[in-house]
Amino acid sequence: MFDPVPAARPASGPALRLSRALLSPWSRLSLLVVVLLGAATTMLLFEPQRLLASGWPPELTGGAAAMVFGLAYGALTVAFVPRPLLNIAAGALFGAQTGLAAALAGTVLGAGVSFMLGRVLGQDALRTLLRGRLLTAADGVLSRHGFRSVLALRLFPGVPFAAANYCAATSRMGAPPFLLATGLGSIPNTAAYVIAGSEAASPTSPVFLAAMGFIVLSGLGGALVAWRRRHRLGRDTPEG
Repeated sequence: MFDPVPAARPASGPALRLSRALLSPWSRLSLLVVVLLGAATTMLLFEPQRLLASGWPPELTGGAAAMVFGLAYGALTVAFVPRPLLNIAAGALFGAQTGLAAALAGTVLGAGVSFMLGRVLGQDALRTLLRGRLLTAADGVLSRHGFRSVLALRLFPGVPFAAANYCAATSRMGAPPFLLATGLGSIPNTAAYVIAGSEAASPTSPVFLAAMGFIVLSGLGGALVAWRRRHRLGRDTPEG
């Protein structure tokens, strides 16, 4: 009788070690850092956001133009282009209503891409670094009360957009509540900037002044909320 075919052995050797190294949490985190540095460098060198304001193709109009703008908006937020500049450009190019729709779509798209990059490439490694009291407390709040926490961050923008995206990605918060809270919470401030952009030609008009007043008040409110939340996190986190 012939001996039975030996059971397949798990793969081993240099190829397996190399694949494990490439897929390790720290390798994925390194890839995330490279991607973000490349995006930021591209933004600084080429200033692609200027294309939305001064180099927009005149033949691209209507719904197709708003869709392309939303896609570009999302990509530029991943590259750390400040959203206020993009919101003003949306208002100047498309007016208040269409500009707001395009800007909100780009906001949710950019937040989703950043969230998934952080979740897939950085979460496993970054969670091992959550040693500080404030970082641990922030992780706990986002994991337990993610929707309302992100909603507050978007309503009162005391934390930079990109920082909030990657902080949420590092937590245990799910993507659907993160995107929903981002979309809803971003409406007031996005609308204010878009309206300001649409009325930029009339800086003394009541609409423009009201939009700018709202932007100033929301900024002050965001700073206050961030200050209070920081101190509350510091008090609520146990020593150790």
